Amino acid sequence: MRFFCILGALSCIGLYWFSLENIYWGLTFYFLGVIGFWSSIVFYNSYLPDIALPHQYDTISARGFIMGYIGGVVLLIFNLAMVMYPTFFGIQGDEIQATVKAMKVSFITVGIWWIVFSQYSFYYLPSFKKKGRKIKTSVIFDGHKELLGVWKILKQTQELKGFLFAFFIYSMGVQTVMLVATYFGEQEILWKDNQQRTLGLIISILIIQLVAALGAKLTAIASKKFGNLLVLIVLNLIWIAICLIAYQVYLPTHFYATAGLVGLVMGGIQTLSRSTYSKLLPETQDTTSFFSFFDVSENRYRHRDAFLRNH
Repeated sequence: MRFFCILGALSCIGLYWFSLENIYWGLTFYFLGVIGFWSSIVFYNSYLPDIALPHQYDTISARGFIMGYIGGVVLLIFNLAMVMYPTFFGIQGDEIQATVKAMKVSFITVGIWWIVFSQYSFYYLPSFKKKGRKIKTSVIFDGHKELLGVWKILKQTQELKGFLFAFFIYSMGVQTVMLVATYFGEQEILWKDNQQRTLGLIISILIIQLVAALGAKLTAIASKKFGNLLVLIVLNLIWIAICLIAYQVYLPTHFYATAGLVGLVMGGIQTLSRSTYSKLLPETQDTTSFFSFFDVSENRYRHRDAFLRNH
């Protein structure tokens, strides 16, 4: 996890030099950053069954998402302020040059933020090191074999297999909305001018992040009383209702309200999906392989969503 986290953070910092003259370097850093992020997330998620008891999964999962949402909002506000008021932060140049420079500096702040706050996890999470154990090069190239092994085990666990099938379906719907939300707000909402449009989209992003933290907390509480599966079903029904409501949304105030609902449900679905998957896992010491299957499947549908959006 440490390796992929550092890889992602340094690649993010490298995007500071992304320009038309260095487009191939920029694409390389972007590619490595994506690898670093999603690979580190696999290890991060797989720690949940190792550091908590089953009855704590929902609460711990929610706490992780809450801290992530709040931390993301803090850094987002800082970077937005830097982009909007670059001279206040000592970034010189004309208006356009200073704004572009501030955007580039934002990549550096994200990378540093990533490295600094990950140290807490590296220090406190168990390392599970084994003396005399050597890492073989086959681990890098035989990942598909581990995924096939996980799939063979999952096929024998009907409840977990059923949950994963449902997760793939509703995750595709959630990811689609998250991908097209910005385009929807930009094209369909009746903004007065470009300035209001830009500010409105920024506000909606902040609303989603902040309300998602609340959604994660509320669903963790609800799951204790009603159970994970029932709460997930209700959240998906609410998500369907949001999609139907959004068809009639044209005014900025309605868009903000919809963004709040999206954040509320998104935070809950992400939290309970991870904790429910952890609860349904069979007895195993190799939680990383199971969560790699979980994340690979989710990302496969994210790529399909992007394809459908562009066609």
